[in-house]
Amino acid sequence: MGDNGAVGVEYGDLGGVQDLVDEVSALLGAPATLEDRDFRLIAFGVHDSDDDGAMDPVRTRSILTRQSTAEVRAWFERFGIARATAPVRIPAAPSTGVVRGRLCLPVRHGGVVYGYVWLLDEADHSPAQLEAAMTVAARIGDRLAAASLAGAETGRTLRALLTATSAAARDTAEDALRTTLGADADEPHALVCVRHQADDLPGVRTIPAAAAICRVPDRPRESVALLVRLRSPHLLAAARTAAARLLDAMAAPEGVVAGVSASRETLGGLPAAWREAAAAARAAQAQPLLGPIAKWSGLGPYRLLTALPPDIAPDPAVAPLLTPAHRELAHTAEVFLDHAGQAGRTATALAIHRQTLYYRLSRIEQLTGLDLSDGESRLLLHMALKAARL
Repeated sequence: MGDNGAVGVEYGDLGGVQDLVDEVSALLGAPATLEDRDFRLIAFGVHDSDDDGAMDPVRTRSILTRQSTAEVRAWFERFGIARATAPVRIPAAPSTGVVRGRLCLPVRHGGVVYGYVWLLDEADHSPAQLEAAMTVAARIGDRLAAASLAGAETGRTLRALLTATSAAARDTAEDALRTTLGADADEPHALVCVRHQADDLPGVRTIPAAAAICRVPDRPRESVALLVRLRSPHLLAAARTAAARLLDAMAAPEGVVAGVSASRETLGGLPAAWREAAAAARAAQAQPLLGPIAKWSGLGPYRLLTALPPDIAPDPAVAPLLTPAHRELAHTAEVFLDHAGQAGRTATALAIHRQTLYYRLSRIEQLTGLDLSDGESRLLLHMALKAARL
């Protein structure tokens, strides 16, 4: 809980919330949207107006991308909406894209703000109308609070399953996750891993097809696990979309990537799926060409290399090549092997003369004691160089 009384929300079932948002719209005669306390879109009412001014860039962006910019958030929060218990009028701020004033109805439960109902509404309303709208907002708060508890419990059971260290613990966690997922438990799923420690996790309702989200211990800090429902065990498009939305919702800095597992048709396969997702994320960090969203099925040799212990010592023959003093030679060796040992293609890729390449290759052989005309020596060197990236 922050010092404004807000908490991170992981939403479970939000059945009926859309009807309540529409009820607010009807009471006040203006289209309404519902966002969580981090300004991520949860629901929006029907927009049926010939007035082009009834939409502005902020509302359009919120609906299309399901979130608002930091500048917009800062403008709204300066009016004390996180602490407010009554409707708040917010004037326009064209420089931030807020070209029309807003009416904000804080959505609270038990003294905690769970979100906001927003109306592009500059009209005056009677105290009775505003009181009725706040009563509906309170009902929305009840739903969000209940969904938050359900979503958090689903996240805890997922974490328990992914971190279980014994068969008995896995069976118990699987049963608990099945209970919290309900009918979704029988759907095919995939797991997404983001190796980034976020202060707050987005709610599952803000990410398409998400079923659960949690933090999982990972060296050196934590990773985020996202359980995604699939329409078919053979189609991972929903998982890729969810991974992209998760990276965006977490405001992940440049270089943070996501890994996507193969699909699983039973919950018992999720621990193995998590290992795949984590391996894919690790490989994408090592090889940027695989990212920013890497699928386990597309890792190629990294599927084998990520199975190695992360702190394994480099092969003794290759170790001298991996020192900072020989970084250029190591890069040359990797490019040479990536191009199947074809000198012409390698020289072109490195933008060097072929004779320069031959000189470097001879130096590599001297340092390692490996014969680059021998297939097994090439295999050893190639694997060692790729493993060093991890």
